[in-house]
Amino acid sequence: MTKAHKEALAIGRNESRIVRRYLEALSSTKPKRGRRRTIGSVQKRLAAVEQALETADRITMLKLSQERLDLMNELEMMEADDGMAEIEEDFVAIAAQYGNRQGISYAAWREVGVQPEVLRRAGIARSA
Repeated sequence: MTKAHKEALAIGRNESRIVRRYLEALSSTKPKRGRRRTIGSVQKRLAAVEQALETADRITMLKLSQERLDLMNELEMMEADDGMAEIEEDFVAIAAQYGNRQGISYAAWREVGVQPEVLRRAGIARSA
């Protein structure tokens, strides 16, 4: 095996790893059905729960306490940096070459959930 061949294999493995990582991240951050919750809406509900706790009976207090904990965890997750921006930038840098070499069309990328804006930044056109 020549040095050039080994380098090509290494490049292919690296690009496959980047694409896999991006597609898995897309899958794990896939939005759920219904209206999307924002940091503001979670904070608003958290304030309402805390106010309701002041006058709640014991059973309602138990349920509201759990909801407050859930909302605090959700808020923490929303505010945390999930690293998606970095993963997406890595994908954008190699997606066009990888797609050309593997024969992957624009439609196939879209079918697995890659957004049109990301494909545009990667240089993948609709006709591809």
